[in-house]
Amino acid sequence: MPSTHIRRITPRLKKNSKEYFIWCDESDQSGKFFSNFYGGVLVKSENLREVMQTLQKVCARLHLHDEIKWQKISDHYVVKYIRLMDVFFDLVKDGKIKVRIMFIQNAHKTIHLQGLHKHNVFFILYYQFISHAFGLIHSNKSENEIFLRVYFDSLPYTRDKRQAFKECVKRLHSSASFQLAGIKIRSRDIAEVDSKKHLLMQMLDVVLGSVCFYLNDKHKEILPESKRTRAKEKAYKHITKRIKEIKKGFKMGMSTSLYSKQDHWLDNYRQWKFTPSEFEKDKKLLKNEALSPLY
Repeated sequence: MPSTHIRRITPRLKKNSKEYFIWCDESDQSGKFFSNFYGGVLVKSENLREVMQTLQKVCARLHLHDEIKWQKISDHYVVKYIRLMDVFFDLVKDGKIKVRIMFIQNAHKTIHLQGLHKHNVFFILYYQFISHAFGLIHSNKSENEIFLRVYFDSLPYTRDKRQAFKECVKRLHSSASFQLAGIKIRSRDIAEVDSKKHLLMQMLDVVLGSVCFYLNDKHKEILPESKRTRAKEKAYKHITKRIKEIKKGFKMGMSTSLYSKQDHWLDNYRQWKFTPSEFEKDKKLLKNEALSPLY
């Protein structure tokens, strides 16, 4: 059964301190209309055991013994995946899990990028996602420390680049905003992991896959009438329905509405359409929403 070894990751904490666990994944670095998809799920240490046991039980009940992945959804498995996603989004709705998705619209073409930035755009955007998507600096109103654990699915590029990126993530706790929030990050708590051993990363893969599927019109690309494509459409529509129950007024492809800066932390589900500070719009790359039946 896909699982996370709870004992292995359950921390020994200082008195009155807590931990946040974040599992991260990425997809579609070069899509048709949207690119550079990043996703994360966050669970507080006090909710971790309940979350894991709940998801493990439903996997056992549904006989889902292999790795859970968006690409595995088929006519045979779609009902099981929908039931699993219902349990997952029940936990999100109850505030036991927080989900964040980030992406860039291709029509917003970044200008004035230096060569070094172009070569490191994958990690620069990932850093922005970790820094801001969860609103961590708004998460701690007490005087107690909160330790952050971040798990990445296997990262691309060279070992040196991956290590440099993880060092940048670690140094976040030296920033004034993280220090004021009491957020601590230790080197040993930033790791690349095997998604087969981390069930929450697998749940994220399904959510992230569904967002990519719709925003990049994958339901129109190859065999749009095939059983597998129709099964993924069914799964996408159900996931979108559950998101809209959690966040009223939600629109896929747009940043989630924001009423105060604290919403970055308080909201259980958020999406972020990352817009470069300097860009030019290429209207030829805009998605024609009027042609899409999935909204």
